[in-house]
Formats: sequence, structure tokens, C-alpha cells
Amino acid sequence: MSDIAIFFAGGGTGGHIYPALAVAEQIVDRRPDARIHFLCSTRAVDRRILDGTAFPYTVLPATGLYFDPRRFVTFWRTFWQSYRQASALIADSPNPVVIGGGGFVAAPVCMAGHRLGAPVVLVNVDILPGRANRLSARWADHIFAQFEGCERHFGSRRERVTVVGCPLRSGFARADRMRAIEALSLDPGKKTLLITGASSGSMRINEAVCMLLPRLEAFASAWQIVHLTGLDNFDEVARRYEGVRIAHKVVSYYDAMPDLLAAADLLVGRSGAVSVAEYAVAGVPSICMPYPHHKDRHQYRNAGKLVAVGTAVIVDDVADAGDRADWLWEELEALMADDVTRGEMADACRLVARPAAAADIAARLLVLAERSGGR
Repeated sequence: MSDIAIFFAGGGTGGHIYPALAVAEQIVDRRPDARIHFLCSTRAVDRRILDGTAFPYTVLPATGLYFDPRRFVTFWRTFWQSYRQASALIADSPNPVVIGGGGFVAAPVCMAGHRLGAPVVLVNVDILPGRANRLSARWADHIFAQFEGCERHFGSRRERVTVVGCPLRSGFARADRMRAIEALSLDPGKKTLLITGASSGSMRINEAVCMLLPRLEAFASAWQIVHLTGLDNFDEVARRYEGVRIAHKVVSYYDAMPDLLAAADLLVGRSGAVSVAEYAVAGVPSICMPYPHHKDRHQYRNAGKLVAVGTAVIVDDVADAGDRADWLWEELEALMADDVTRGEMADACRLVARPAAAADIAARLLVLAERSGGR
């Protein structure tokens, strides 16, 4: 059995890194000798996530594609810089395979892999492929997607798309609600409302929930709050919770999200592609507040997959903070008071959860690697 070198390229958000990490974990379980290397963006979130793993990584200078002339020039300059760095790494490795996970750092790596004759695979978890994955698809031998219907957005490459779900970290298979309860000093006898804006936090969700704290005190006897603020918003949100009578834990970031989601009885959060997959596998009812400023409104489409089976509701993140808080309260008040409905929503999660996606992709990738010379 020969060495295999697998390069995961993607970054800029947790949604472009966590699925890749999930697949990498599964590959190492099957082939402990596989050489795993990540190529990520210059954004701090990438380093924060990857520093917590055992995998080596290289930061590439690639930037997003914008059509302003100056930024367009920067895009191409950093694209070719990243391409040359990736080419050197791939060319110097045995039996390389390249996996693009999204974000513009993936495109030059996929191009490098293709030109060097390495198998190139995309993991596309968004319901509508982003600009970077549409660009990378021209070099892809295969594309793994989360959602049915995604294939039509890849044009001539649609026949290379396999729908497998969103790969999630192995921690979801071992999630333990009591670990989160003990780690955060929560009351195991109370229900937990989780507020999350994903890996970077959401200032607008934070603002709406903070406006509702006086009203949430009506549930103080039965509920507690865990509020993930994001690194930049912790101080302000923590200040808003001062003197609030409902039990609460305000934290900037939490690494063991599988445990925390297992401990949640209801959550309020964004509806990025990875987030909705995590909500479903964790079996937690959700109030989704899709990010409203994407041109393609893909977070609404993601949340719609949960709403369609009855495991989530959508609250619009409207511009007016007062309206946003009022609309959120309508759903929060009803669901926090209704154990039966929340139970039905939790049960419905199994209709969309695909917990085996990471293992499925890893197994297929190893077959691809072996066919290309890895055995």
C-alpha cells in the first residue's frame, strides 16, 4: 500500500473548513498513513479552527473575485501566487488528491491539482454553489453535494455530482449533552435555549435577543440561555446580560458544538449549509434567521429544507431592530411554552439528517486515490 497525500483547500468561514475536517477525520480512521494537508485563507477564523487540530496547514494569499478594477487585479495576482505555492506542494507529494471545500482559496489549488494530473474533488455543501465552487468545478473529476437539485447548477459537470449530505465532524456521533452542561455549569433540570451566529457570530441576532431579555425572564423558572456571541461581540453582549434574572452563560466561541447542540432544547441561529446539517443531525428544533444580504438568498433556501419537514421556522432578519426582535419573540414565546411541538420538531430532524456523509465521502475518496496510484 503506497503513500497517499490528500490536500484540502478552502477557507474564509467555518463552513468551508469543518466539512473538510470531517472528511479528513474519516480518512485517517481508514488510512492512518495518509498524509493530510490543509490549504486555507488568510482569515483568522481559518487559523483558529486548524490550530485546534493535528493537521498541518499552509496559508495562501488568494482573495475573492470582485469586478472593481483594482480588486480584480488583486484577485488574479493572489490567485497565481496561491497556484504556484499549491503546485509546489502537490508536485512534491506521493499520489496526491485535491479536495476543494469552498472559498476562493480552493480555486487555485484545484487548478494546480488538475494541471499536475491529480484527482480533483469538490465538496459542495451549499444549496446554490458559490462563485468559487462554480469556478473550481471546471477542474473537478467529481463533486459531492449536500442537497438534491444542486447538480443542475453545475452545468456540463452535473453528471459528476453525487448527493451525499453534509460531512460533519465525528464528534456528532459521540455527542454528550452532559459534557456541555458540566463544562458550562448549566442546570441539568432546566431546558436550554441556544443562541448562535455560527463561527463568526451575528451582531444582528445578538441585538435582537438582547432586546428580548426582559421578556425572556418570564421563562426563568424552566429555561436557561447559552449565548454564543462571536469573538468581536462578546463584551457588548455580556454587558447587556448584567442583572438579567434568567440563568445564562455568555461565551464568545465554543469548540465542542456537538455536545452543546445535544444539550439544546431550542436554538436561534443562522442557516448556513453546515449549520442546518448540524441542527438536523443533533435533532434540535430551530428558529432560523437567514443572513439577508446574500444576492442568491441561499440561507433562506437552506432553512427551507428544514421548514419543509417541520423541524424549523424562519424569522426574517429585517432591518429594523425593533421589528426583528418582535418577530423573533412571536416564535420564541410560542415554542418555549410548547413542549409537544418542540418534540415533534425534534423527531422530524431524522427526515433530513444524513450523519454518514463524511464516512461516505472518505470511502469514495480512498477508492479514487487507490485507482490513481495510491495502492
